[in-house]
Amino acid sequence: MLNSKNLRLRKMDKEDIEKYHLWRNDIDVMATTSLALDAYTFEETKEFVEKVILNSNSSKSYIIEMKEDNFIIGVTSLINIDTKNRNAECIIDIGEKEYWGKGYGTEALKILLDYAFLELNLHRVSLRVFSLNERAIHIYKKLGFVKEGVVRESLYRNGKWHDIITMGILKKEYTSGQ
Repeated sequence: MLNSKNLRLRKMDKEDIEKYHLWRNDIDVMATTSLALDAYTFEETKEFVEKVILNSNSSKSYIIEMKEDNFIIGVTSLINIDTKNRNAECIIDIGEKEYWGKGYGTEALKILLDYAFLELNLHRVSLRVFSLNERAIHIYKKLGFVKEGVVRESLYRNGKWHDIITMGILKKEYTSGQ
């Protein structure tokens, strides 16, 4: 398990599917992180978790859990792990809305980056963020991520076009900022 002051990251398991299914079907949660806003059946979520999250050779997914009471608040992952070139992409979703804006996303991502750089010895971690998600962009910049590119007007939400921003951080940048 990976720990910080308030949080614990633990491997996702089948018992987490029901909670993940609720988050995956919550428009407020998915609007700033998912390209497709769709409703999923429990079977579709179960199949996704079992095939993509639990049995992937190129990703590591963790439930974000409060240390104090073991309450799960979200999920974070390293995906598309490329061991030859020591790169990965990270994602994070805080599914429990009452935990938004309290610093838990930053804390969870810091645990994940510590693991990525100090344990897996990755060289680079990237992410994609929607331009409308200003809160997330602020967090990523605070952690040291640098804007690397923009896919212009590739997301359509609420009658408007938005960019998808690619950001990245190198191990040397992350470790020098600690």
